[in-house]
Amino acid sequence: MNKDQFIKELSVLLKDLNGKEKQEILHDYEEHFQFGIEEGKAENEIAASLGSPKLLAKEILANYHLENAKGAQTAGNVMRAVWAVIGLSFFNIIIVLGPFIALVGVILAGWAVSIAGISTPLLVLLNNLFGSSFDLFEWFLSFVYCGAGLLLFVGMQGITKWFMHGFVRYISFNTALVKGGIK
Repeated sequence: MNKDQFIKELSVLLKDLNGKEKQEILHDYEEHFQFGIEEGKAENEIAASLGSPKLLAKEILANYHLENAKGAQTAGNVMRAVWAVIGLSFFNIIIVLGPFIALVGVILAGWAVSIAGISTPLLVLLNNLFGSSFDLFEWFLSFVYCGAGLLLFVGMQGITKWFMHGFVRYISFNTALVKGGIK
């Protein structure tokens, strides 16, 4: 593979990056070729020493999405970082995706329980309007569940933030491990 083929393939694979960052990365690789040629190496030899453009693009995109997730820990950024890290190796499907799905399930269950608890007075009201007779004990329990739901709702906000931060750190660790070890 010569310089033009390498740069063209890398450019296509880095389509998710913004224009400025993509150009900086491509410029860096063009400089690698320039320095290699000045040292008397052939273009195909330089391309082979740099590695596969596909693997390079996967690593660059994983780092890019990981940095975005560290900066703004939104659900979209974290998901993009998870998928980019999974793309680094097949091993990551089990190591990253398994815990991610389990923790997302626990988070969603917590949110569902909190919302269900908060809505119990409304459900008891509907039950009394369209169904059974007025029962003071049902109302008492519905307010207890509502209070517990509100407490859980507040707790889930903190747990969700902690999860986002912790999982970004976990995939950063995993990415460093896949790339060649922890320093």
